[in-house]
Amino acid sequence: RSRCSDHLCMVFEALHQNLRSAVKQFGHKRGIQIDAVRAYSRQLFTALRHMEKLGIVHADLKPDNIVVNEKYNLLKVCDFGSAVEADDQELTPYMVSRFYRAPEIMMGLHFSCPIDAWAAAVSLFELYTGRIMFMGNSNNSMLKLIQEVKGKMPHKLIRKGIFAELHFDPDYDFLYKERDRVTGREVIRLIKFEQRAIPGHDLRSLLSQGAKLSEAEARKVVMLADFLDKALTLDPAKRLKPAEALKHPFCDLNRK
Repeated sequence: RSRCSDHLCMVFEALHQNLRSAVKQFGHKRGIQIDAVRAYSRQLFTALRHMEKLGIVHADLKPDNIVVNEKYNLLKVCDFGSAVEADDQELTPYMVSRFYRAPEIMMGLHFSCPIDAWAAAVSLFELYTGRIMFMGNSNNSMLKLIQEVKGKMPHKLIRKGIFAELHFDPDYDFLYKERDRVTGREVIRLIKFEQRAIPGHDLRSLLSQGAKLSEAEARKVVMLADFLDKALTLDPAKRLKPAEALKHPFCDLNRK
């Protein structure tokens, strides 16, 4: 590293591949092997633990910003251009790339390091399945897809969210906005979500997609489903923290 005027320049190794290109190369439309996902999970949440200790929120975590070496056995987080300090952020509903955006951002709640844990979990789902987990075309659409998997948004989050009235009525039911195919006008459909996932949208079902798995892989999928369920907790205060994630069986590479 060297100093140029008042700037500190740091030179790192060139890592030309990222997790999105890895999925396209090795697991397009079907994802990569679950043991590789486990190894990446441990490295990724180790990085998040370091960032949390430093009080840094990446705020744009996604497969494109997670690079790997030529042997695909070393992972690093890159592109901190959107990063903010954990206690210094502006409430905006458009922080983080949409598919990886945590619900508290869209609701207009205070956010911090847990938004990175959410984005990491969504990225890991994509690694294993080869599919983007929540492909909404708006924040409203994203919240609908998230509640289909995670159940109804907690009332206290709705009460505190400064953007919540855009998506929920006074009875805490969801206001889904869509375009009428005939008129092209926006119509609002009331959806009463339950506390659990709608049938067929639970994490185990989404991960396995009815595929026949070996007994060993089926056990690991159960662990992955539990890991993602905790990392995708709707309430950021209860979401899996990096240090907790590293103690989870899915991140314990000695656990069969």
